[in-house]
Parts: sequence; C-alpha cells; structure tokens
Amino acid sequence: MPDPSPHGPSSRSRVLLVPCLLLLVMLGLGSRSAVARQVLPGFVTEYAGDTLWATLVYVGILLLWPRLSVGRAAAGALGFSLVIELSQLFHPPWLDALRANPFVALVLGRGFLVSDLFCYAVGVALGVGLDVGLLSRTARERP
Repeated sequence: MPDPSPHGPSSRSRVLLVPCLLLLVMLGLGSRSAVARQVLPGFVTEYAGDTLWATLVYVGILLLWPRLSVGRAAAGALGFSLVIELSQLFHPPWLDALRANPFVALVLGRGFLVSDLFCYAVGVALGVGLDVGLLSRTARERP
C-alpha cells in the first residue's frame, strides 16, 4: 500500500534502523583499520569513513525521529555534519582536550577538510538511498 503522506513514510522500523546503524559503525571503523589499508584502494580507505559517518548521522536521525520526512532527515544530517566540520576550524584548549579522546574524535573530528564536505554529501545521499530503497519501503509495506 502506498504511503498516504506526501512527506515520507508513516514510520520507519527501529528493528531495521538499529542493525543498519551498527553495520555502518562497523564498516566505518573497519574502513580505517590496518587490514583495510592493505586490501582496499587508497581512495576507499581515505574517504569511506567520512562518507559512512554522514550516512550514520542520517540513520541516527531516523532512529530518533522515525516519522521524519526524507528531505528533513537529509537536511538535518547535512546540517549536523556541516556544523561538526566547521567546528574543526576552532581549537580552544577545552575542545582540543575533548578531541584528544579517540571516541570523541570519531564524532567531532580533528581538523577541517573541504573533502569531508563532499564525503558528507555523498554519505547523506547514500542514507537517502538506503531510506527510500529499504527503510521507507518496509514501512509502507507493513499492514
């Protein structure tokens, strides 16, 4: 049955969102591993982590707000990613102390890179594709 709302699915299943989130974390961390650097092309290991990070942000937004439209989820993910990247232009001691923690650095990053902005756009587009192709479709097909 088609989704009656012009703004998106009635609700995405958290049963699908959580495994997607976990898979994205594993793929993103794995893309930065020593093994990945030996077997994957340099282009992939260089940019996959940032791309998958933005996809993770998109899916995370859906996990928090499963009824959000695709457009709003994409705008939110892009906006959040942009704010995080722009924050990397600032280096007050307290923020650099936070970024020294490897887990915090995974979220906040360490230094501004223009290439990350392109990765984020591709990552959010990947999230939209995943959403439209799987998550929203599943929500529409539920009785």
